[in-house]
Amino acid sequence: MASLNRQNSIYSSESANCIYLVVAPEGGIKLRESDDPDTVLTASPGALGAFLCGVKAGEFDHLTT
Repeated sequence: MASLNRQNSIYSSESANCIYLVVAPEGGIKLRESDDPDTVLTASPGALGAFLCGVKAGEFDHLTT
């Protein structure tokens, strides 16, 4: 992902605890977390959108400690 034009939140610093997103040239959206930059996940726009809507709706709140 280093060569791709990635974007992270304006609320994140360049240090840790950041999620980076990039639209991949071959399709899909690639995600990586700043603490583990070698692990890259790929999701479709629809799947990522559904996940984000679930997060905003609190569907995963029971998973936190």
